Amino acid sequence: MDIEIWLRKYGEEFLRDIGISEGQIVLDFGCGSGYYTIPTAKILGGKGKVYALDKNREKLNEVKEMAASESLSNIEIIKTSGEAKIPLKDASVDIVLLYDVIHSYHFSPPVRKELLREVYRVSKFNALISVYPRHMDLEEAYNEMVRANFLFENRLFKKLLHNGTLVEDYVLNFRKK
Repeated sequence: MDIEIWLRKYGEEFLRDIGISEGQIVLDFGCGSGYYTIPTAKILGGKGKVYALDKNREKLNEVKEMAASESLSNIEIIKTSGEAKIPLKDASVDIVLLYDVIHSYHFSPPVRKELLREVYRVSKFNALISVYPRHMDLEEAYNEMVRANFLFENRLFKKLLHNGTLVEDYVLNFRKK
């Protein structure tokens, strides 16, 4: 039920509020079932693109199915083996979504450091890096991002989707400088 409400109502509103707009190139790192990918693709329109990156083939198949059912052709699926390496060109994305991925369950601190270097590499100048640190202290997430040379922009308290449930929580937004 929450997933449907998110996809039909809150998802696009939330993503527009963080700064996603038509024509951008977005990386949804650790996209899972695509609950951020799909509303992002709708906002971007035909001139934009979402890279939906995940290690779980089953989840990526769900993204493909949802994209097909919504007639969305601006999503590129990227299957990885769960490493921090991002198979995209340098300075190729406008926005990176790091939602519920930069914590110890998925990546140890040294691997998170490597991941943030990769995010920096693939991000264009002034790209937005939006972080939802659900299983991590906000201050710890903030410090890791600043140490990785991202400039803090704002902290938003919003309604968003976590593990299929609507929650209200903080999202931290940074810029590549």
